[in-house]
Amino acid sequence: MRRSFAAHLPYKHISLAAAVLLLLVGLVWDALSPLLVRTLLLISGVLVLLASLLWEKQMLRRQSDLANAVCETIDALMDGQQPENYRPYEESDLSKIQSRLLVYYDRMMEARSVSEEDRQLIQELVSDISHQVKTPMANIRMFADLLEKPQLTAEKRAEFSGTMSAQINKLDFLLASLIKMSRLETGTFVLHMEDNHLYDTIAQAVGTIFAKADQKNIQIEVDCESTVTVQHDGKWTAEALENILDNAVKYTPAGGKISISVRPWQFYTRIDITDTGIGIPSEHHHDVFRRFYRTQETAMEDGVGLGLYLARSIITRQKGYISVKSEVGKGTTFSVFLLS
Repeated sequence: MRRSFAAHLPYKHISLAAAVLLLLVGLVWDALSPLLVRTLLLISGVLVLLASLLWEKQMLRRQSDLANAVCETIDALMDGQQPENYRPYEESDLSKIQSRLLVYYDRMMEARSVSEEDRQLIQELVSDISHQVKTPMANIRMFADLLEKPQLTAEKRAEFSGTMSAQINKLDFLLASLIKMSRLETGTFVLHMEDNHLYDTIAQAVGTIFAKADQKNIQIEVDCESTVTVQHDGKWTAEALENILDNAVKYTPAGGKISISVRPWQFYTRIDITDTGIGIPSEHHHDVFRRFYRTQETAMEDGVGLGLYLARSIITRQKGYISVKSEVGKGTTFSVFLLS
């Protein structure tokens, strides 16, 4: 909107004009007749009054035009359109108001998008939990009904009890994993980032899977200097490494080998976990980090497909990342990078 001189005439200029007019009248007071002076004063008063009325009318019109333009801008934004009268490079009151309205609109749309993503996430979580819990609950209910039959032999009763206990343990593991997943998804867990010895964190992770590896006669080797320190959350990082190691033990044949090596770099410290397992097809390298993802080759093994998903989420929230290299039939290497 163009600025008009009358609409923006400063008050001090009007006062100065009136003072000059009075000064001129005073200078010619003695030279003029009283009648002429009265006439000039009357004309001047009328002119000042008319100027004031015109100025007020111009201001009211300008305010009305500004209000209409602002309303048009709001209507356009409500319809999800760019305002037609928006001129961002003009130094006018309208452009300033429009700029602030557009900033507010962008923030409102961003908040709406985040809210929609959160709603979609909650819906997916509820669907996933319902789907994953359904099978073990149905099995527990079935074996509970079977155990109530009086004609059941002691041998069958013991077999069904063991199977039901296994399903209960699976359900317990599933619920614990879902709770961890929900905490990571919603950001309700707290990371305690400290300079911890990486060897201690790795030892904690290895300790949790050592018994499983020993049962399959899988050798575990660790190449890590005890003096290497990295700023990380020891508890959560150990859990991430444990999930990777658990997968390595699960999918490595008996008599295999798992190697853990640590190499400090300039910006990151790299942890390589290499196994001699069945490997992962190249087209599934990214899929293994998805929630509840399991290939047909691994469907017979225990698990719910959350381990690698949780591992990547934990490492990512510490500003690190995980990569994978694998060859079918020769083994897999998961590389964990933590900020040095």
